[in-house]
Amino acid sequence: MKYPYVAYSDKVEIQPLFKGLAGDPLVVDMSVGSPLFDQVDILNQKAFQAWLDKTMKNRFSWGLASYLEDRETILKHYPQMKEEQRYFHLGLDIIVDLGTPLHAPLDSVVQESAYEEGEGNYGGNVLLRHESPHFETFYSLYGHLNREKLPAPGKIFKAGEPFAWIGDFHENGNWFYHTHLQVITQKGIDQGWLSKGYCSARDLAIMDGICPSPLSLFRV
Repeated sequence: MKYPYVAYSDKVEIQPLFKGLAGDPLVVDMSVGSPLFDQVDILNQKAFQAWLDKTMKNRFSWGLASYLEDRETILKHYPQMKEEQRYFHLGLDIIVDLGTPLHAPLDSVVQESAYEEGEGNYGGNVLLRHESPHFETFYSLYGHLNREKLPAPGKIFKAGEPFAWIGDFHENGNWFYHTHLQVITQKGIDQGWLSKGYCSARDLAIMDGICPSPLSLFRV
């Protein structure tokens, strides 16, 4: 069975990535033309984090920003994105507090564990490999993590076990507090999409077989 259809299998139980999320999330729109840009300088990530803290206080315990969102307004300021016109977000951004632990959604093996230096990059990141007799092997990627608590490659985690923690500005690519959850198929790994958290408009038609929506893997 292929991802995302594993979510409908009675033989596969997906565990929450974050424990204890309650209530509706704050849905953050970072797409072109969003009214958010009139409220805060989103290129100043510390100012944006302060805006999130104020907006969420006593109202939301967590937040989300969308898969396949066109983020040209933000990303055109990063040379590595502008050069290839890669503005469409291939992950789901899950907004939680600094230091919040991430838990394996399925039985997992750490395929890669690394630190990507540079403004706008992943910072601490982990790639988990998911294998089962009930579905085709696929991978889940998590970015913007605590650099000092990254798991070693090859380490095995059972579904529901903590494997990483949300990182601070100096170690997460200088982003607001969240993780970038991205699903990558074996085809996507083979074609080099591990290092790409965004795609160009011309690549959108093939993304379902490369980096499909991570929503099916994210349970509350």
